[in-house]
Amino acid sequence: MDFQHLNVKLFVDGTEAALEPLVPIFHRWIQNKPLEELLLDVADYRHVYDGPGVILIGHQANYSLDNTDGRLGILYNRKAGFEGTNQDRLQQATRAALVAEQKLETEEKVPGIHFPGKEIQLVINDRFIAPNTLETRAAFEPELKSFGDKLFGAGNYSAVYESDPRKRFGVTLTASRPVSAQELLANLSS
Repeated sequence: MDFQHLNVKLFVDGTEAALEPLVPIFHRWIQNKPLEELLLDVADYRHVYDGPGVILIGHQANYSLDNTDGRLGILYNRKAGFEGTNQDRLQQATRAALVAEQKLETEEKVPGIHFPGKEIQLVINDRFIAPNTLETRAAFEPELKSFGDKLFGAGNYSAVYESDPRKRFGVTLTASRPVSAQELLANLSS
């Protein structure tokens, strides 16, 4: 089963983070092209309670500081297909989220955003290919184990799957210790 359209959310500290500085920052990112994807526009959904926050819209993917379900995080939403294996896709999407997180942490006008290196949520944003069922979980578990072992090290994380069948198929990985974005990127590259 090919898992495309991956979402990766890095949960961050920063419940008091102001999202309004993101609008000009994301516009600057469109102009300066610091990320791999073609970036097109910015959408401001700060007015939506527990919603998508501020979205940097791209051709292949969107980036956002998302507050869905009241959990603030940097969300990478891969929209376009990506060639390669499921592992390649998981690694690409996670790498993109980590790079965006590092870039946001260095922005002076967005204080209070910090990735503590503990929780990463993976969602397959395609209910047709990956309905939230036990069959999808069985197909995804070997991929997840291989990916989690590479990212955090075997036995150094736990996985909790989304149990509500009305929601998209997803899993949250929780590391047994804080791991920096730098270290996670190095693990993905090894």
